[in-house]
Amino acid sequence: MPLDASRVINGSYGEVYVDGQWETNFNHLEANVEIQKAEIRPSGDRWVHHKVTGLRGTGVISGFKVTSRLIQLNDPIRDSTKGAVRTEIVSKLADPEAWGYERIRLKNVMFDRISLANWTTGEVVNEEWPFTFEDYELVDPIVEGGGGGGFTPPGGWQVV
Repeated sequence: MPLDASRVINGSYGEVYVDGQWETNFNHLEANVEIQKAEIRPSGDRWVHHKVTGLRGTGVISGFKVTSRLIQLNDPIRDSTKGAVRTEIVSKLADPEAWGYERIRLKNVMFDRISLANWTTGEVVNEEWPFTFEDYELVDPIVEGGGGGGFTPPGGWQVV
């Protein structure tokens, strides 16, 4: 069957939610899981085999600076008596021409740095927030001929 170009996902319909709040200022989200492996060299075999030993989730959200919300969210980490700030990020892709929509929940997200200031006179201010995460859930997959659905937000989130 030939590719139906209208079904190719357009990133313009992507949305980023942090703790259930749609962050309309962010226009880029990347999340990856690195599969960590150890090399296994059995005797009598020239082939190097591999054993999965771990997973590492990393990502970044970036876009326009509009508020100080993420600085405020991460502010408790300044206090040495408090633990790390953990949150959740939901990625949503909902191109109206696609087979459906996709939502992926990133769990136990911890930001790698707090972007306090980065601006230049005469330029739009952008910000970038790299992070790690410790699990994910493919909540709504896009399936040919069907669509995503059935997402129930945790804790009363209002995810549109």
